[in-house]
Amino acid sequence: MTNYAVILAAGKGTRMKSDLPKVLHKVAGISMLEHVFRSVAAIAPEKTVTVVGHKAELVEQVLAGQTEFVRQTEQLGTGHAVMMAEPVLEGLAGQTLVIAGDTPLITGESLKNLIDFHVNHKNVATILTAEAENPFGYGRIVRNQQEEVIKIVEQKDASDFEKQIKEINTGTYIFDNARLFEALKNINTNNAQGEYYITDVIGIFRENGEKVGAYTLKDFDESLGVNDRVALATAEGIMRRRINQAHMVNGVSFVNPETTYIDVDVHIEPEVQIEANVTLKGQTKIGAGSVLTNGTYIVDSVIGEQTVITNSMIEESTVADGVTVGPYAHVRPDSSLAKNVHVGNFVEVKGSSIGENTKAGHLTYIGNSEVGANVNFGAGTITVNYDGQHKFKTVIGNNVFVGSNSTIIAPVELGDNSLVGAGSTITKDVPADAIALGRGRQINKEEYAKRLPHHPDNK
Repeated sequence: MTNYAVILAAGKGTRMKSDLPKVLHKVAGISMLEHVFRSVAAIAPEKTVTVVGHKAELVEQVLAGQTEFVRQTEQLGTGHAVMMAEPVLEGLAGQTLVIAGDTPLITGESLKNLIDFHVNHKNVATILTAEAENPFGYGRIVRNQQEEVIKIVEQKDASDFEKQIKEINTGTYIFDNARLFEALKNINTNNAQGEYYITDVIGIFRENGEKVGAYTLKDFDESLGVNDRVALATAEGIMRRRINQAHMVNGVSFVNPETTYIDVDVHIEPEVQIEANVTLKGQTKIGAGSVLTNGTYIVDSVIGEQTVITNSMIEESTVADGVTVGPYAHVRPDSSLAKNVHVGNFVEVKGSSIGENTKAGHLTYIGNSEVGANVNFGAGTITVNYDGQHKFKTVIGNNVFVGSNSTIIAPVELGDNSLVGAGSTITKDVPADAIALGRGRQINKEEYAKRLPHHPDNK
């Protein structure tokens, strides 16, 4: 049969205390809505409808071109939200998943199991449930002797016996699509909140003698719905443990996985060693055999094999095989380091390409530069790329030696095999094979030091 999905993403999320729609708050690098959408993809829905409302334009941008959108201009409850999907789904044969956009931990595997259970048991509706150690505050699942669901009872309405039930409603459901929208026409707002509840259709199905079942999650953590920042942090912690465990199973070593923060889309090859307090964000890729030491922070970058990144930051850049970076280096966006480059302590690279085997050991700034192979930067070298209004480019050829404390003022080009004397200020192009000296002239004043108060002869 055909599957459909309705994702509820219209709420503001008042308890988040945020201008951002609740479903757009991020867990492990992507929004909660994207997590839900990816899990929903596991059931291969023919149509996915996302119900938007609060700041709908922002929500639509996240899933643009991937789902149909309907708008709930007034937030009148979960039942009302699903009603908004009626123009897209009414009358279609198949089953429809209804899931909240603030449940980022539900896995695609669990949703596939829910669908299979629903179809195999020929239910008109199936509720995804979980076993809670402390069920206080949750809607309880009341079953009959045939394990069919009789009703969902909320905490405030539960009897003393019903309050002892540990099986709770997660807010995720599968319905026969046609019957869902027929039943929604019969629910009302006769409740304390004055809202249309999706759970009311369960009672309608039972009154008609139709079969309602429940499928219980194996892992209670998947049921978490995020309503505030505390729950958001809980979801983040659970998701990161999942991510790190998956990497360890794939052959990545962690010194302390509890203090390592890896976004969901990061790819890491086997035999990588990751020390504590490492953060890997966005679309980062780490090559096999690399070592990331304590304090390393990498965003949207590709790191080659057998690299060593020591307590450094790399952003939106490419690092080839065998490169060593750090400690305390900063590779800023749009930079590329070729094979076996060494960028040492307190070196900053920005918007530059650096050729194979080039070394900048310490205290150097390389900005808006095209650097060849086998170049050596002495300590304290600066490429001066900005005049206060415009950026300019420095081009450095192969096998160039730049002496310590040199200032290279762009636009300028240093030819192959050239040498810049230590302490030089370079403002003109240096031809290949030339030596450039741009120092001020040294003058020694004999015996003048004796005139100074601090000289030993004056004490």
